[in-house]
Amino acid sequence: MTKKTALILGATGVVGTQLVKEISSSKIYKEIHFMTRRETEFTEPKCTGHIVDFENLSRYADLFNVTDVFICLGTTIKKAKSREAFRKVDYNYVIEAAKMAKTSNVEKLLVITAMGADSKSKFFYSRVKGDVEGTLQHLDLNSVHIFRPSLLLGERKEFRAGEKISSMLSPFAKFLFMGPLRPYRAIEANKVAAAMYAAAQKTTRGFHLYNSDEIERLSTRS
Repeated sequence: MTKKTALILGATGVVGTQLVKEISSSKIYKEIHFMTRRETEFTEPKCTGHIVDFENLSRYADLFNVTDVFICLGTTIKKAKSREAFRKVDYNYVIEAAKMAKTSNVEKLLVITAMGADSKSKFFYSRVKGDVEGTLQHLDLNSVHIFRPSLLLGERKEFRAGEKISSMLSPFAKFLFMGPLRPYRAIEANKVAAAMYAAAQKTTRGFHLYNSDEIERLSTRS
């Protein structure tokens, strides 16, 4: 069997770091490339980092000549400083990367959005995520897998109050978020990474959406 190659955007984030570990330990992938804005040290085997200018992704077209592209990009309005800057990262960069993946005819594109993504939402964050999903659905790629996690649990370089509180309450919340509320339960970043890896091994084409409860189930198949 021919071994696969992967490109990861957002490799230094809470899910991205777990995804690097997940893919690098796999015998299925022979080569992993990741794009970052600054120098980053990864000791995992088979990994090659590339410092890029996300404002000019077309300069790095060769990096998209891989089997699978994983997009874990994301920021917050607080960190981005404005809605415009937030949309640039969470929409513009993601869609530009998706278009590059389409040009390179990648087998699978795997992207993280968020629970509640809806282009008609009253909430700006959810609208942007919904816009991402809507655009991806119309790009006509071979296979697109969208992951909609609820609050993410895991180590971050920046502090996020909501996720910190959720992490502290998580052991108790698991008993509360049962039945119809299960999809809203916080989820560990390593499970999202495991689910992305598992989805990348599927042979189905087309557009696929996974909410948090589905992500958790899929993570056990990696």
